[in-house]
Amino acid sequence: MIVQYLPVRMIRDEGRGLWATSAAWLRGQPNGAVSGVTAKGISPRVDKSHKGGIAPPRTMRILIAEDDPVSRRLLEVHLGKWGYQVVVASDGDQAWGILQQADAPRLAVLDWMMPGLSGPDVCRQVRSRGQEPYTYILLLTARTQKQDLIAGMEAGADDYLTKPFDAQELNVRLRAGRRILDLQAELVAAREALREQATHDALTWLWNRPAIVEVLVRELAKAEREASAVGVIMADLDHFKQINDTCGHAAGDAVLREAARRMQASLRAYDAVGRYGGEEFLIVMPGAAGATAVHLAERLRFAINREPVRLTDRALPVTVSLGVTVSAPRLQVTPELLIRVADEALYRAKALGRNRVEWGTLALPAIEAEPPVEVLA
Repeated sequence: MIVQYLPVRMIRDEGRGLWATSAAWLRGQPNGAVSGVTAKGISPRVDKSHKGGIAPPRTMRILIAEDDPVSRRLLEVHLGKWGYQVVVASDGDQAWGILQQADAPRLAVLDWMMPGLSGPDVCRQVRSRGQEPYTYILLLTARTQKQDLIAGMEAGADDYLTKPFDAQELNVRLRAGRRILDLQAELVAAREALREQATHDALTWLWNRPAIVEVLVRELAKAEREASAVGVIMADLDHFKQINDTCGHAAGDAVLREAARRMQASLRAYDAVGRYGGEEFLIVMPGAAGATAVHLAERLRFAINREPVRLTDRALPVTVSLGVTVSAPRLQVTPELLIRVADEALYRAKALGRNRVEWGTLALPAIEAEPPVEVLA
């Protein structure tokens, strides 16, 4: 059974600008027993051990915060019977501690009156954080006045149920909460997909030009604070137009993707690489002084030309020319200047025969000395 996934889920490596879609990941996986995010949210998990290949709905964790042991046990029994994985807290402070954890339940049933923090207090604490994913909170209380309901909802609760509660009513209210959480997950996935499309190159999934320049701006600001260097490489695939003209644009796209993959694999975890335009790439190397920057550039050159790019019907030898420069600590070097100097070094590498690394020296303007200060006797 084959499931088609849309590229909504993104797997990110911050430093290198490495992204993979759920579709790209799935293409390398065997059929069956896989999961991902579709255009409509969480996809069904394929499992051939179940009829029709679709597994039962996933178990959701739910927090119960109730100080009365009888009520707590009653809730635990019902929720376990409905398929929830129950996490128990006996007071408000314990509930708040659980909800701050990284793997906190996204559904919570809170009693209003508890030792420590009350149910509304916990609601306020959760909402004040404003973090994702969203936590759906249902308040459970013996209070029946309208002003109590209003106070609970204003504190941040999503729903309200009075004691003694009806089990079926609680069940349907929690199912409504799950639908809201699923919708929120879809919105977050769609938002993240749009964000990645806006900052990443559609062909190589590297940073696009505005994004990699923004990375350079951030690293230069950091280097200025820390009095460190930032290395910059401009890399351009040699004779790329000839590949497109003789082998077709599909072959050219395959070469670009493979070149991007090899560069990512050759860089340090905290380096960043982006597609600057066409067959040209910009690499940002935090903390790389001159020798380190040149060594990394040579490593990239070797990674590209060490073996041909293998297509369906042929193998294409590919080489790359690179220009390298490094920012000077404690000097306010602009991103534009670094890119220009590296680009000029790249063109020297092209002129000197290609498939080589050339160094670009920053020509910083001279700093005029301040006139001496006259000291009055």
